[in-house]
Amino acid sequence: MSTRRIVPIALGLVLAAMSAATAFAADNPLVVQLTQRLARLQSDPALAEFAAYEKLQAQHAVIAFDKARRSQRETLQYVAERRVEIAEIAARTQAARREADRLDRTRSELLVEASRREAERARREAERLRVQAQIQAEETDRLRLAAEAEALARQEAETTLDTVAGQQASRLSTARQRELKLAREEAELVSGAKLPASKFESRGEVFTVGADAFTSGSAKLSGGGNATASALAAYLQANPKAKARIEGYGDKQTPGQRRADAMRDALAAGGVQRNRLQSAAKGAGTKARAIEVVVTH
Repeated sequence: MSTRRIVPIALGLVLAAMSAATAFAADNPLVVQLTQRLARLQSDPALAEFAAYEKLQAQHAVIAFDKARRSQRETLQYVAERRVEIAEIAARTQAARREADRLDRTRSELLVEASRREAERARREAERLRVQAQIQAEETDRLRLAAEAEALARQEAETTLDTVAGQQASRLSTARQRELKLAREEAELVSGAKLPASKFESRGEVFTVGADAFTSGSAKLSGGGNATASALAAYLQANPKAKARIEGYGDKQTPGQRRADAMRDALAAGGVQRNRLQSAAKGAGTKARAIEVVVTH
């Protein structure tokens, strides 16, 4: 099914879910509040067409919270609030991305138009100089100053456009970092385990797992390793578009490929589709580094 067909279907599901939630949420003010936030997001002309999937996830979380047993309410309340916040952030992020694309197109159009005008001006000036070969020095200076002023104006226009584009890119990056932080918190809450420390590199977000994640002398995950795998699986599920490359570092007893395959299988068992996972061997490991999970968002 194409993306153009999926988005309208998802939006229709969101609207239907909102109507259903409003019908039975009167006894729970927080459910009403969260539902109203989603309704405002959907009714905002600037944001309505964005983040359909995140809105649908948020509405499902709100409905689950409203139907939850007392023992589950605190956890499901947190998940519902985070899902609504993620939907709001995703919609604003996607709207900002579209605005940045529009600014890029506008910049290109302005540059083309400026180049066309510059070429036309140069052609007319060349013709004028051909006809008036004996132009006065004062007129020559005036034309030189006019050309410099025009070039300066063009440079200032380009600088302004670059500044606006940079600000938009910074806002997008900040919003994405906050979205990933919320996804990390949700993953740790759902799995009940802590995610390993991560750092952002050119290849993606890199999680480093130590040798204590495996039982001694084998590629079998230890108890701590299984907990780490559960947290990573929850994190990938909270980022449904993300993919992971598991890179294994071996020692004298255990090849790195076997370690990478063991972590890949654990992530798949945790609910991550296999077509989002890839494993590979990467040289010799250390106590602090037996696995690196590289997540590309």
